[in-house]
Amino acid sequence: MSGSRLPPREKPGATGSQCDLRVCFFGDSFTVGVGDPSGVGWVGPVVTAARAQGHELTAYNMGVRRDTSLDVAQRWLPEARVRLKDGQAFGVVFSLGTNDVDMQLGQVRVPPGRSLALLAAMLDDAHAARWHTLVVGPPPVQDRQASKRAADLAAAMVQVCAARSVPFVDVTALTTDPVWSQEIAAGDAYHPSTAGYARLAALVEPAVLRWLAGMTADLK
Repeated sequence: MSGSRLPPREKPGATGSQCDLRVCFFGDSFTVGVGDPSGVGWVGPVVTAARAQGHELTAYNMGVRRDTSLDVAQRWLPEARVRLKDGQAFGVVFSLGTNDVDMQLGQVRVPPGRSLALLAAMLDDAHAARWHTLVVGPPPVQDRQASKRAADLAAAMVQVCAARSVPFVDVTALTTDPVWSQEIAAGDAYHPSTAGYARLAALVEPAVLRWLAGMTADLK
C-alpha cells in the first residue's frame, strides 16, 4: 500500500508545475508556528519554496496548539474533505508527536503504541481517499528526556511510513543545531523564533519538494 504514489486522476491539462495542488498541513503548535513573530513558522517557507519552483500550490495550515495524534485523528478527515476538492492533486502532511510524549501526572499523554496505530490509520484513510501523504517527525525541545521520547517515537514512525511508502522527514538533527537550541532556550523551552523555524523548514523543504514533484508526475 502506498500513501504517497497513487494512480493518476483523470484530469485534463494537469502537466508539470501547472498542476493545481491542494495540501493540508495537520499538526500542533509547531505547524502553526508558535513563537515566531513573523508568523510564518516552517510551513510558510516550505510553501514559498514550492511556489518559487513553479508549483501551483494552495496550502491550508491546520495546526492546533497542544494537539496530540489522538486530537488530530479525531478531526483531520472532515476538515480535509472540505478543502481537498476542485484541484488536480491532493495531499496531506502530518506533523505530530511532541504533545504525545508530553508527561502529565506521570504518564505520556498518548502511549507510543497508540500514537503509531493512529498514524497508521490516518495514512490508510488518506490512501483510501486517494490523497498523497507525507509525515514530519517531532522536533526536539529543551527537556532532554522529552526529546529522547520524541526521538524514539520518530524512529518508530519511520517504520509505519516505510510500510506504506510514505515519505518521512526526521528532524531530530535539530538536537545539535545551535540556533534551534538557543532560540527554544530563550523562549518557552519548546518553540523557536524565526531563525529556528527556518532551520526546521530547511530540513523539511527538500522532502516536500520531491513529494510535490511526484504528485505532478503522477498526473502526466
